[in-house]
Amino acid sequence: MTEPDFDVIMQGTVFFDIVLTGLPALPSNGTELLAEGMGSCPGGIANLAVAASRLGLRTGLAATFGDDVYGDFLWRTLSEQEGVDLSMSRRVANWHSPVTVSLAVHRDRAMVTHSHESPVPSLELLSDPPSAAAGVVHLGGDIEPWVNAANAHGMLLFGDVGWDPTQQWSSVVLEQVRQLHAFLPNSAEAMAYTRTDDPRAALKSLADTVPVVIVTCGGQGSIGVDSITGEEEWVPSLPVNAVDATGAGDVFAASFVLSTLRGWPLRQRMCFAYLCAALSVQQVGVSLAAPGWGDLADWLNSIEAQAAQGSPAAARLLAEYAFIAEALPDAPVRAVRRASATIARTSDA
Repeated sequence: MTEPDFDVIMQGTVFFDIVLTGLPALPSNGTELLAEGMGSCPGGIANLAVAASRLGLRTGLAATFGDDVYGDFLWRTLSEQEGVDLSMSRRVANWHSPVTVSLAVHRDRAMVTHSHESPVPSLELLSDPPSAAAGVVHLGGDIEPWVNAANAHGMLLFGDVGWDPTQQWSSVVLEQVRQLHAFLPNSAEAMAYTRTDDPRAALKSLADTVPVVIVTCGGQGSIGVDSITGEEEWVPSLPVNAVDATGAGDVFAASFVLSTLRGWPLRQRMCFAYLCAALSVQQVGVSLAAPGWGDLADWLNSIEAQAAQGSPAAARLLAEYAFIAEALPDAPVRAVRRASATIARTSDA
């Protein structure tokens, strides 16, 4: 069988993200707050692309980039620093790159965005998708035309959905879900779209529509069903000191894609995704907070050391996550860079 061109492909909007952390509250009229931390990095669909690439997946991204300084930073960071393939993307003149300011407050966040519609229709970017083992789809609007072609070629499609500001929770989304291999909503989204008042009831309803469903429930962990294998699991959350929760869902999704492509059991897929997401929220910078294999190795070594010193909690974690030791790459892994407070000079890249 011919190897596909990519492990995973995706399409979407890349934002220039400015992340402010350590805020005591959201600002109110006529006030000024001082943020303890700041980071700048690619955002939007880039959160998912970077997370996938840092785990070693050959990642292709279709997006529009402006020719302004923000676009320069975004393109260079993704292609040169993070190894994301941008051959399906396009740079255009006189288009302001989308910008988002994310305010991290008490383990949650609020965002302010300025953007203009892309001058390049999405159909032009990914009309004929390359061969890939997996694709990631965002549901809620019109389904991208490439999705039908991807399904026809046997690509495994993973999807999520955003918050519906109209709170109508259109049934169209449930029709779109039928095209997926795996659906990864949070509990609020899952309950709203299925018209249920309990995450487990929402999970059961969705499992009748899509082969694999994972419902993330914040601090209560995640619940999942794989109707192909008959597995059903609940995985508790990991205790972490969250600095910036923005993009954690994208890291979860990228990690779930990798573990699915490796054929792991459902519980290991969910544990791995939760661990990667937990490591990401402890750093500032959304996409550039995503962990690499070196971060995973460091975490595992730390848990092993704590277990050796007699920590019962560490011993339980080690028993649950021991499978990661076998998943670590044999060769030295590429070091990853965290977000910086300013846009680096070209000479510093």
